[in-house]
Amino acid sequence: MNRLIIAPEVSEALGTGKAVVALESTIITHGLPRPKNLEIGLQIEAAVRDNGAVPATIAMLDGDVHVGLTRDALEQIAMKEDSVKASVRDLAILGATGASAGTTVAATSHIAALAGIRVFATGGLGGVHRNARESWDESADLYALAKLPITIVCAGVKSILDVAATLERLETLGVGVIGYQTNSFPGFYLTDSGFSLEHRAETPKDIAEVMRAQDTFGTNNSGLVIANPLPPEKQMDFEQHSTLLGNGLAAAAGAHIVGKDVTPFLLEYFHHESKGESLRANVEIILSNAALASQIAVEFASSN
Repeated sequence: MNRLIIAPEVSEALGTGKAVVALESTIITHGLPRPKNLEIGLQIEAAVRDNGAVPATIAMLDGDVHVGLTRDALEQIAMKEDSVKASVRDLAILGATGASAGTTVAATSHIAALAGIRVFATGGLGGVHRNARESWDESADLYALAKLPITIVCAGVKSILDVAATLERLETLGVGVIGYQTNSFPGFYLTDSGFSLEHRAETPKDIAEVMRAQDTFGTNNSGLVIANPLPPEKQMDFEQHSTLLGNGLAAAAGAHIVGKDVTPFLLEYFHHESKGESLRANVEIILSNAALASQIAVEFASSN
């Protein structure tokens, strides 16, 4: 029988109204090189704890979905080379076959909402892919956010995507977007994607107030995106980023890589060709987002 297993620490925190932050696991299974992925996975959880919340890393192990992982379980998901990537549509199928999988932003959001977790930290959000008019390739992240009461802290969308189209889709789907101490939408590795935001918040308390207003006005049936940019001094060099992106897209096209395989291909391309600079930025991003998400969760829990 497939089970949703909520770790005792997470269950206790939820039951007593303490702050909990959901964390995805595809960054561990597919987004970071081994064995660095385990080390960074532990650092992400530590960043959550250091800011007063309980981490709930979500993953599928042998057909069961776990909300909160032990050290052994985290090590297992990090070291398994046959782990797959699970979006919402895949959960039941993979669960029935006893698979192990990292959960995407969409799947993590779904499971977090099912468990009663309101705040989620990730690296970058999925979105509308380039040339989507021909491929119809849009991330399931957008549709998950359109129907789930989740506040997701991210560094915008990955720079390989169509940022303008993604922002339009978020607006159409009724998903609020707030810049944290900025009116510029970040571009993952870059502080500013070149697109502006209408709304901003200066403190985690401000964001918690928006979440409470969602509850009051009945708009908590959809998500809230908190765009948390890297500081300019920590972003990738703009020229290096532009060169890598152009060359990476050409390499993906030349290798006939399409759909959901494009993102991991380009992330690996960036990592290899930037000689670790993109990995450095990626780690900065997720640790910063984990810290901010925890601060928001603490503020939100303090008034409930």
